[in-house]
Amino acid sequence: MTEVASHPLRFYGEGIAYLKKVDTKGTLIVVEGPDGAGRSTQIEMITSKLEADGHAVITTGLKRSELIGAGILEAKHKLPLGKKTLALFYAADFADQLEHKVIPALHAGYVVLADRYIYTLMARSSVRGIGRAWSHDLFGFAIKPDLVFYLDVPPVELFHRTFQKYGVLDYYESGADIGLSDDLFESFVLYQKGIAREFRLMEAKYGIVRVDGSRPVPEVNAELQKRIDAYLGGLRG
Repeated sequence: MTEVASHPLRFYGEGIAYLKKVDTKGTLIVVEGPDGAGRSTQIEMITSKLEADGHAVITTGLKRSELIGAGILEAKHKLPLGKKTLALFYAADFADQLEHKVIPALHAGYVVLADRYIYTLMARSSVRGIGRAWSHDLFGFAIKPDLVFYLDVPPVELFHRTFQKYGVLDYYESGADIGLSDDLFESFVLYQKGIAREFRLMEAKYGIVRVDGSRPVPEVNAELQKRIDAYLGGLRG
């Protein structure tokens, strides 16, 4: 098997100065999609397959920073957060994981599977009225993934999946903080439509591949794994 050549990190903006010369052999794969789209299930299945194929795999996601993650949850539960405060909280969480978990893993040659990335954060901000340029500049330190997938599921189906799983709807994931509707179901649907619209607008710019997430789990996984295997196989010739 041909060894994967090392390559420098690619940033969306100015990047992180002292990391610009870091070479990596790993691969960063992002699985995006709203709550209820099946991201976690797909990442578990992909992880098992890649590890069986001999790859070293590590996963990451939002609110998992040891420094910031717990603080986000506590703040969200105690009081409604302003839209830019919320955005900056998540940006700090993302930055901590990027610097201390993602980049070291890529340098060591791991396949890093991200359960959502900056695209969800930018979509959320845009739906809340924050300018897209502001969000793009905020995440100029983010590195460009090798593959980005978006699991697309209709909002009404998402509602039923989410309610069936949790029995309640998340305050922020329903758009309740921005007053879309007094009816929680309608607010949820309007908010998720807004998020989906933002992802459509980002597809070409960020190379996001839309995947029909409303299909049975094995079908979705087959498509994702086929694309991932093709990419990793191309790296090794």
